[in-house]
Amino acid sequence: MNRPRIVDPRAVPVVGTDAHLPALNLQGLDAASLRRRFIDPMASRWAPEIPGDGRFAGEREPTPAAVLVALVARPDGWHVLLTRRTEHLRDHAGQISFPGGRSEPEDADAAATALREAEEEVGLPPGQVQVLGSLPVYTTVTHFVVTPVVAVVQPPMALALDAFEVAEAFEVPLQFLMTPAHHRRHVFEFDGLERQFLSMPWRGPGADGVAREYFIWGATAAMLRNLYRFLAAA
Repeated sequence: MNRPRIVDPRAVPVVGTDAHLPALNLQGLDAASLRRRFIDPMASRWAPEIPGDGRFAGEREPTPAAVLVALVARPDGWHVLLTRRTEHLRDHAGQISFPGGRSEPEDADAAATALREAEEEVGLPPGQVQVLGSLPVYTTVTHFVVTPVVAVVQPPMALALDAFEVAEAFEVPLQFLMTPAHHRRHVFEFDGLERQFLSMPWRGPGADGVAREYFIWGATAAMLRNLYRFLAAA
């Protein structure tokens, strides 16, 4: 049986937060420290908390994909580059996501996919991106098998958005996202079926400087939660 789709995640009841978990201490976490975490043999002992959305919906074949978890060095600490997708897209329209997309035959690996997609979607030059490593794949209910590629970006950045796919690019402080008190748990029930997901609503300035709420949820929130587990385990 297929899992029910969630049309309006903001309307799904919140059953709690994860305030019982400690916020990460990111002081002193520089690019070299981040890179060491990906090559440390101890890093292989952790496992992603949320490996995917669950059972596939429909009969579509799994599609390899990759996203770029770009950590931007700012004076107040690391920020994560995110995008808001345009409303007319077939998959995940209007949602908050990392730059990324499906793999193409010419892509050498997941990192190549993430770099190519980030350049196509937001105009981020690959030469400005220092890839650190990858997190375990995340499988979405829409049949994408996504590799999160973690990288460091040194500003300044002159982004150029693909207006067809990306409505907006913005940044969220990594410290906010790595604080589980901001991780809200939702339970969606429909026709006897239950689905759980995380959200991390953030209110802050967009690219235009105007403050608004960005509802980070679903696969993007889950991959950020897995990043939290990875950094906490290192």
